[in-house]
Amino acid sequence: MISVPLSEKKLLDVKLSQLPAWAGTRDFTPNGILSAIRRGHDRYFNKYINVKKGGIGGIAMLLTGYVVLSYIWEYDHIKHDRWRKYH
Repeated sequence: MISVPLSEKKLLDVKLSQLPAWAGTRDFTPNGILSAIRRGHDRYFNKYINVKKGGIGGIAMLLTGYVVLSYIWEYDHIKHDRWRKYH
């Protein structure tokens, strides 16, 4: 198995005994925090927003959006039917 330097490990890959040493390798300056947020946003954007056309991620997001919007449009009818059913 290839040994990865502690400074290149992700937080979930670090053992509890290595946590203080790992935290010492992180950059907690304002620029370091902003770059970490930017990297996280880029990962999120590429995974969920910038999906390939015709890929399963885009289709799943489209179906989820349709379900949420249809529930919002029909909420008054659903609420009325529930009230009538139990009262």
